[in-house]
Order: sequence, then C-alpha cells, then structure tokens
Amino acid sequence: MTRRVTLADVARAAGVSSTTASLVLSGRGPELRISQTVQERVRDASSELGYRPNILSVGLRKGTTRTLGLVSDTVATGQMAGDMIKGAIEAARDHGYMLFIGETEGDPAIERALIDAMLDRRVDGIMLTSMFTRTRAVPAELERLPTVLLNTLPSGTTRAPAVVPDEVEAGRAAARVLLDAGHREIHLVGAGPGLGDVPPDTVAGVERLTGIHEVLAAAGLAPASGHLCDDWVPPQGWAATHQLLAQHPRPRAVICFNDRLAFGTYQALQEAGLRIPDDVSVVSFDNYPMADWLRPGVSSFAIPHEQLGRRAVELLIAEVSGDPSPERVHRLPVPLRARGSVATLREGTPPA
Repeated sequence: MTRRVTLADVARAAGVSSTTASLVLSGRGPELRISQTVQERVRDASSELGYRPNILSVGLRKGTTRTLGLVSDTVATGQMAGDMIKGAIEAARDHGYMLFIGETEGDPAIERALIDAMLDRRVDGIMLTSMFTRTRAVPAELERLPTVLLNTLPSGTTRAPAVVPDEVEAGRAAARVLLDAGHREIHLVGAGPGLGDVPPDTVAGVERLTGIHEVLAAAGLAPASGHLCDDWVPPQGWAATHQLLAQHPRPRAVICFNDRLAFGTYQALQEAGLRIPDDVSVVSFDNYPMADWLRPGVSSFAIPHEQLGRRAVELLIAEVSGDPSPERVHRLPVPLRARGSVATLREGTPPA
C-alpha cells in the first residue's frame, strides 16, 4: 500500500520546517512575510509529491469538518424522492460540504446506528429525511447538534427547523382549478368527504383535504362525495371510482389524492364509457412519471423534491454557521403541472 504523503514530507522536500510548510499551504505566507521564493518552493514540493491535507484533522482544529449527514428511511432508493438527495448533494457541493447518506428502511435500530456513526465522524449537522411527509420526534442526542427535518414535521418540542411541501395550499389550488373551470360538484377519491377522513398517519392527506375544504367552504360548497382508500394505489383508485359511479353515474369532476389513485380512476371511468376531460375532469397530486403516460395526461401538483433537498441543506448550513432561521417550518410551493385532464364546464351542462 502506498504511504500517504504527510506535511513533514513536503517540508523536508522544500527544505523548511513543518510549521512554515503548514503556514504556506494554509494561505498565511504573505501575512507572516514568508518570502515568495520559500512559498513557491513549498507549493512546488506539495504538487510534486501529491500532498493532500488531512481534512478531518484540519476540520477538528477549526471546529468544523465541512461534512453533513443525511439519514433517510427509503428516500435514496425511492424512484421519485431521490430528487431530494440530488438537490441536497448539489447544494452541499455548492457550499463546499461533503454529504454522507444513510438509509434505514424504516428500522429504528439502523437509524440509531447510522446517527451514532455520523456523530463519531464529527459531521457538522444532520438531516432526518422521510420518503413520505410524516411527523416524528428528534432523537435526544441530536438536540445539541445542528439538525433539520426534511419532508418531516416535528412532534413535540424541538429547535430543529423542518422543510416540507405546502400540501394545504396544494389542496386549495386543486379545488380552485375545478371551481375556475365551472365545476360545483367535486368528488374525492382517496379521502372521505369529512375533515380527517384520510388513512392513518397520512400528513399529506390531512393537509390536502384541509385545503380542499377551505376553498369549497368559501364558495358555499362541500365535497359532493368522498371515497376513502386505506392505501393510495391503482386498484383502490379503481374500486373507489366504481363506488363513486354507482352513486353518481355522471360525475363531472374528481380530485384524486395521488397519481397512483388517478391511474385506477382513469381505468374505471373509461370502462364506464366516460371520457376525460369531456365528461369528467380529473386533478391529482405528486406528479409521478405515470402522470405523463396517461391519456390524456393528468393535471397533477408536483412535489418539489429537488428544491426540498436544497432548502434543507441551506438551512442546515445556516444552523452550523450560527445563523439559524427564525422560522421553524418552511413550506415550499407545490406547482401544478397542467396537462389535458380538466375541461371548462359549459353553461347549461346538467349537474351530475
């Protein structure tokens, strides 16, 4: 194995002391009036020998290692939320930091081990990340280390800031899209008609439904029907839509609570001989890749995964630098990717 080139090797090759070599390579040569000739000799020796400073040692002397940790459940292996990792890596690189990533697969024991390993490596801060928006407590051992929650809301008291998509506003916007198109009878697939009628522990569902209710209530309306699904997957979207059609054979507008449900809704509507958007307008959430493959493409609100990752890193670096944000929860906009699934309701069109 090739021995690592040390600072002493550079000093010996340049004919100076290790202290002088260290001062030159740290950029303090001019400040301490080390001659230009000596500085060039040290730099030349460093380049010829291929010297690389021990970043961990330098960092510990300065009180920072320029490293960050990211502990996720299944984000790194997820098809979509991997963009959160991409955004975090790019932001860390832009600020001169290295990002260490660990995946727990939802196992608390693995999470503890990963956090311990990152603490042992003296990371400057840690992001706790979830594939799906949820609430969680911050482990006690992280309360003294700069920590940011990514796609996760805090439960209990914590000083750690959180970065999440603005799901409430996305729900409001979904209802507005249909109201602006003239629809007044709006059906829900994935959630029941009442506030809180969502699967357990579904933060996104609670917030989307809250936003929908706010806008409908302001227009003097309520959901025409709601069909709760305990798992937001295509078969349940298909079954819920068939249930909807049994009660309302000619629905005009449907909000699906994610694109996987929308896939099932499309199938059920087409099986019933109903055309999208001519007969039924459909709006959805998440902007999964399948949203473009449906015919017509479904208008869907896109989770800003990459921006979430970037913002989390920026907040964490601010925490590390001693300039924390006064805002505890940062909600990022969830933009609409409009496709061809919403049509304006013509005047005189009979209600469902």
